Amino acid sequence: MSDPQTVPVPGRIMAAEMAEQPAVLQRILDEGAPQIREVAAQIAARNPRFVLLTARGTSDNAALYAKYLTEILLGKPAGLTSMSTTTAYGAKPDLTDVLAVTVSQSGGSPDLVASTKAAREAGAITLAVTNNAASPLAEVSEFHIDVLAGPEKALPATKTYTAELLALYLLVEGLAEAWGYPRPKAGGSPAVRELPGLAAGVLARKAEVKALAERYRFAQRLVITSRGYGYPTAREAALKLMETTYIPATPFSGADLLHGPLAMVDNVSPVIAIVPDGKGGEALQPVLDRLRGRGADLMVVGRQEQVEAASAGFALPAGVPEEVQPILEILPLQMLAYEVTIARGQDPDAPRALAKVTETR
Repeated sequence: MSDPQTVPVPGRIMAAEMAEQPAVLQRILDEGAPQIREVAAQIAARNPRFVLLTARGTSDNAALYAKYLTEILLGKPAGLTSMSTTTAYGAKPDLTDVLAVTVSQSGGSPDLVASTKAAREAGAITLAVTNNAASPLAEVSEFHIDVLAGPEKALPATKTYTAELLALYLLVEGLAEAWGYPRPKAGGSPAVRELPGLAAGVLARKAEVKALAERYRFAQRLVITSRGYGYPTAREAALKLMETTYIPATPFSGADLLHGPLAMVDNVSPVIAIVPDGKGGEALQPVLDRLRGRGADLMVVGRQEQVEAASAGFALPAGVPEEVQPILEILPLQMLAYEVTIARGQDPDAPRALAKVTETR
């Protein structure tokens, strides 16, 4: 007979790592912020003309968040790269005075390392943002930021994602400060310092998320939508739900949803909307109106009044500046992915066919 203490508990590791997120955010603020400011100051002195961001999977969603930050708060053009242009096709773009930021939890994927090395050889200022200071990616980059999340053992990334978001926000805030730009609303206010406590409050509301999981455990497909800063959250939520629950989940910008895909929405397939408290939420409002008009089963993650106007939802803390709301928005959606997976009798710690380090080339 097996010892009950040695029988693996499904989801035990993912649950523990989700619960670590407030402590990780606090560690970044206490220990990581000074180093991030120093890196930002050194990069700002080089005055890059625009920013290229490179990543895969969950880190790609964090990179998309950084793209919004860069364009909105710094006024610098920013783009997401296609690594195969250099790794497969051998293209040699001129990256003189370009800031090339590569985001990766492990820093071990060969294509990330190769594309970063190629970018540096092409004249770029290279910065790696990883959870492993000794990784090959950190070694080939000129600058490195450690997100200080600690070992992550569950296959679905949770604490490293929110750690990347906060580290990237602090980087952009540091660049804004070095260039004398207006300080972002979240910068210098209690908002960022309060994030660990706010995150702990969200994560404590497990009963609410468990009830939502019962509602959606039998869903055959999901549509997830947002605008602005919330769009990376929609993409990350879809990824988490697909890799753990195996439910097909399609993320759309609210603007793109109206350009055709809205036709597939009915009163059976649930729609999850992340509604930022700010300009992104305002831009999403016509989409929400159209969804309600089609009788969609609409779940909202956002302000209390938006949740009350939907079929179901999860209200986020009020008064948080829009540019840092994604750090809180993703938490109930991580929990939803976990709870739906458990309700479907699967183990979120070990999704089938996945490896922790994806060695794409």
